[in-house]
Amino acid sequence: MTRVAFIGLGHMGNPMAANLVKAGFAVRGFDLLPDNLSTAQGNGVSIATSAEAAVTDADVVITMLPAGKHVLSVYESVAKLAAKGTLFIDSSTIDVDSARKAHEIAKANGLLSVDAPVSGGIGGAAAGTLTFMVGGDAGAFAKAEPILKPMAGRIVHCGEAGNGQAAKICNNMILGISMIGVSEAFTLAEKLGLSHKALFDVASTSSGQCWSLTTYCPVPGPVPTSPANNGYKPGFAAALMLKDLRLSQEAAKSVGAATPLGAHAEEIYAQFGAAGNEGADFSGIINYLRDAKRDS
Repeated sequence: MTRVAFIGLGHMGNPMAANLVKAGFAVRGFDLLPDNLSTAQGNGVSIATSAEAAVTDADVVITMLPAGKHVLSVYESVAKLAAKGTLFIDSSTIDVDSARKAHEIAKANGLLSVDAPVSGGIGGAAAGTLTFMVGGDAGAFAKAEPILKPMAGRIVHCGEAGNGQAAKICNNMILGISMIGVSEAFTLAEKLGLSHKALFDVASTSSGQCWSLTTYCPVPGPVPTSPANNGYKPGFAAALMLKDLRLSQEAAKSVGAATPLGAHAEEIYAQFGAAGNEGADFSGIINYLRDAKRDS
């Protein structure tokens, strides 16, 4: 039986670990929060007293942590304790530079590694339908794929170390921009006297069609499963969208890429969060835009 250490059992990590248990893996987990550990234990995860203890005798180590500094801290602490050839999978969403440094730490300790951030949110984590964007060499990817399958709807090898993170931040920059665009269109339609249904029926079957409209519509009604029908409870929190947009702009600056819409989306989500909406679903940006004043 493959032994998996899972470090970071939060809103995403816990259901991911639970799906590995259901698939027959022996999962030992660690998190700093007692409530997260309790939930994981209820899902069949055995609990370790520390990250270092979780890694002991593990065949695979998975991390799902808030930021690059946390990933690097864990890697620096546990990589030297893992057996040579152990596979390290980081599914956190972090900056590309930190992801590549994590690969370097793994390589220096004789370990295999992939960066494998996800798309699909809490619902996808629970359903085992996440999209994994994987960076790392072909050998590490081949070893990681069967580990990821119980948690995944789709697994995409994006290329070399760090490219999984690159794909994630580019994808979420598109998402942040498109949600603002869809929300602006509904706000304009409201002021013009056009119903939500009429705009949805037109745009969802014509050139305005996009995921932010057809799967995650920011107004109640047209897509019953969207957070707009549940008081804009996440979902994918606005604070996480802002995090990803900031990562996209840090990356753009580092390589000299012009991303003016990405930069403006970051500004808008920063304002939305500063107004007390960090915990709301990111599609709730429509409520902020309704109250915004047009520049003359």
